[in-house]
Amino acid sequence: MTASQIIFYILAVFILSTAVLSVTTRKIFRSAIWLLFSLIGIAGLYFFLQVEFIAAVQIIVYAGGIVVLLIFSIFLTQQSGKEMAKAPIVRTIASLLTVVFGFALTWLLIWQHGFQKINKDFDWSVSAIGTRMMGTGKGGFALPFEAMSMLLLAAMIGCIVIAIKTPSPSTKKDKPNTTT
Repeated sequence: MTASQIIFYILAVFILSTAVLSVTTRKIFRSAIWLLFSLIGIAGLYFFLQVEFIAAVQIIVYAGGIVVLLIFSIFLTQQSGKEMAKAPIVRTIASLLTVVFGFALTWLLIWQHGFQKINKDFDWSVSAIGTRMMGTGKGGFALPFEAMSMLLLAAMIGCIVIAIKTPSPSTKKDKPNTTT
């Protein structure tokens, strides 16, 4: 086993373990912190692949943007330190079935595709990446770029939903019955 394989496996174990901890922890703030570590691990994987621009975007947009937005919305809630309610067993089973289906579909697509080794060098300069991201022709990534914009919008909406304060039962006032 080569040193690069060992580094890759260490990064992969780190990313997967922090992602699992992010999903399974019952405290919402800890979940956001584990998500931050997972996203930083993915940026480390990009650095390992020598794609520094994408790694910097990963850190700035995801680790620096989305996670900070999530943490601010968690702090704005009334119950930021409390444990989340345990998920019903039906939801847990449905989630597990979805994960198994996703892994099976991914494995099937990889198995059927038959990837070939690419021998040409890629141009990873910022100008080349920018040109490809905004290109609409063959090799352009305008559609995925717009999809990422929608993902950021969905993350902002999710943060707003988390930040909405729900009135506690003790602060609700009973309205008197005024039927005449």
